[in-house]
Amino acid sequence: MIKSKPHIQALILLFIAMISMQSSGSLAKILFQHFPLITVSAMRLFLGAFVLAIIFRIWTVQFKQVNWNAIVSYGIALAGMNLLFYLSIERLPLGIAVSFEFIGPLGVALYHARQKYDFIWVGLAILGLVLLFPFQQAAQSLDPLGIFFALSAGACWALYIVAGQKPSGVSGNHTVCLGMFVGMLCIMPIAIFMGMPSSVFEVSNLWIFLGLAILASALPFSLEMIALRSLTPLVFGTLTSLEPAIAALSGFIFLQEQLLWTQWLALSIIIGASIGCTFTTHQAKKALESKTSKSVNP
Repeated sequence: MIKSKPHIQALILLFIAMISMQSSGSLAKILFQHFPLITVSAMRLFLGAFVLAIIFRIWTVQFKQVNWNAIVSYGIALAGMNLLFYLSIERLPLGIAVSFEFIGPLGVALYHARQKYDFIWVGLAILGLVLLFPFQQAAQSLDPLGIFFALSAGACWALYIVAGQKPSGVSGNHTVCLGMFVGMLCIMPIAIFMGMPSSVFEVSNLWIFLGLAILASALPFSLEMIALRSLTPLVFGTLTSLEPAIAALSGFIFLQEQLLWTQWLALSIIIGASIGCTFTTHQAKKALESKTSKSVNP
């Protein structure tokens, strides 16, 4: 029971992170109506980085111990995932964009698949993603450039998962904070060059951007970094199959993006795949621990 607690806690943190992230997508899409997209992206990372810097006391970091190669790759992946995802949801419905983006972490899950059950759950996740796609409504209206941006965001998402597990020389929280500063430094100069409106720094707007930064960056990236310590890449990659389902629900609730009956079926299949993956992986882990214990204490 005690050994399983870190695993269960990591799952809960990951679910909270996904809900926070996908709810923020709806807020960002509303902000696109009032501010340039790249400005929204830059302000999200800018404020998110400073919030984390204060919470995790960035000034206590031993910078000589930092593995900057890991931090920079993590930060670039984070910046690319952020900007490219926003570019995609500007052209595609939220649930569809996340479905395409999910190819990245799904690829990570497939790469680490080892047991026969792993392929069953990943296969169900793929089926759910296919059903989530609204063929009847979107065949004529999908923007090819939006699809390209979503797939590119997925590639950055895969790099983010891999880079997040590399030793950075500092704690996971400080890795997220430094990575977000790197991501902000990649995007902010472009946003300023393209003409960031001064109205973003008005107090009323700053509060909105601060909320976006917390929901979309500070909270989910911190929780995911903590979760990655107790979850394998396979479990993390397959469980994030819930992202398109949560995004579709968020779009339905906040943006009135309607769901077809096939999409509701897709949500059930994806959730089933996630639960199945979690259960079989946990059982396999317990069996391995039992076998190891018997070999050490015959």
